[in-house]
Amino acid sequence: MSRQVKSVLAGVLVLLVWSSARAELTIEITQGLDNPTPIAIVPFGWGGAPLAEDVSAIVEADLRRSGQFRPLPTSDMLSLPRSSGEVFYRDWSILGTEYLLIGNMTAAPAGALKLEFELYDIPSRKPVFKREVTGNASQLRDMAHLVSDAVYEAITNIRGAFSTKIIYVEAFGTERFRLMLADADGARERVLLTSKQPIMSPAWSPDGKEVAYVSFETTRPAIFRQVIATAERQQLTNFQGLNGAPAWSPDGKKLAMVLSKDGNPEIYVLEIATGVFTRITRHFAIDTEPNWTSDGKSLVFTSDRGGKPQIYQVALASGRVERLTFEGDYNARARLSPDGKTLVMVHRHRGVFHIATQDLVRGDIRVLTQTTLDESPSIAPNGAMLLYATKYGDKGILAAVSLDAGVKFRLPSRQGDVREPSWSPYF
Repeated sequence: MSRQVKSVLAGVLVLLVWSSARAELTIEITQGLDNPTPIAIVPFGWGGAPLAEDVSAIVEADLRRSGQFRPLPTSDMLSLPRSSGEVFYRDWSILGTEYLLIGNMTAAPAGALKLEFELYDIPSRKPVFKREVTGNASQLRDMAHLVSDAVYEAITNIRGAFSTKIIYVEAFGTERFRLMLADADGARERVLLTSKQPIMSPAWSPDGKEVAYVSFETTRPAIFRQVIATAERQQLTNFQGLNGAPAWSPDGKKLAMVLSKDGNPEIYVLEIATGVFTRITRHFAIDTEPNWTSDGKSLVFTSDRGGKPQIYQVALASGRVERLTFEGDYNARARLSPDGKTLVMVHRHRGVFHIATQDLVRGDIRVLTQTTLDESPSIAPNGAMLLYATKYGDKGILAAVSLDAGVKFRLPSRQGDVREPSWSPYF
């Protein structure tokens, strides 16, 4: 391992790991589909003492937040079935419902809870599936998100991402910064790291067990990796100049990054096991913000080698560089959709920074956002939504938009500015 790669004792700057924070992100839906699918989510049955979480309400919130569903208010329901024998298709047809979800929670061995849930297709008058999920009292939100994932996939044929996580940076002026972790809906917010110096560019490892980020705690930017469960940290770079924009390879064995140790910002790849750095780009222009293609054979990055910031792709084996964006005078912070067909980026449109996509086959660009100062896009692992940082009022917030621009919502924090979001992979 090189001299620049050194271990750092866990806890130097770690405030709390997996401990509750007093503020949480809140969901504010601003736009959904014009014709969302009507669905009835009947309150799940449970005969014991009141539970800490209302599982069916969490499922309803998940599906509503997706923008693709319109849950029926409980007050409008004609009955509250808990089993297949209590489902009368005619009643739900009268209410205009296309799908019905029912469930029943029971006690399981060793203090566990078992939730059996069923989804029905009302127009077809037939069940879609019957499944069960088991967990303990502290896992009620996890159980709910798994139900949401199952329903979402069954109806849309797209894998759900409600059980994933997000990380982001929360800033309190210029004096305190926190690296945060939360559920994809902003709940169960946790502090992973706190510092008096800026924290930037958090990125998930592909197995979801670690995060890499840039910290200024050593008086200059340095790249760290941190195990989420234990808070164990390791400093990976200590070069003079710029050390930034870490990005994990798909196999988790390498990190792409930007270093200016040789006098100019260039793209490098670090092999984590050996500590060996390989320089990828060689150009007098600024090359920055690398990200991997899904096959791990190429990197996309931002460069002003053409005069203005544009997005390029470099093949790691040959070093061949290809320009990907041509429309507009500014395109940066590239991210690729999971299928590799869509490029998500920060795009300057009429002098304002927005999040946009480019179809890599046709070359078409679509501007997704109408807010200002939009930055740091991060795509959900199912490719349906993306998170980004923006301004709302005088605060930095997170916002989300679907890749077809049909669904939008905000996730402001009750305190502090939030920025630099990163959506987790599937666990």
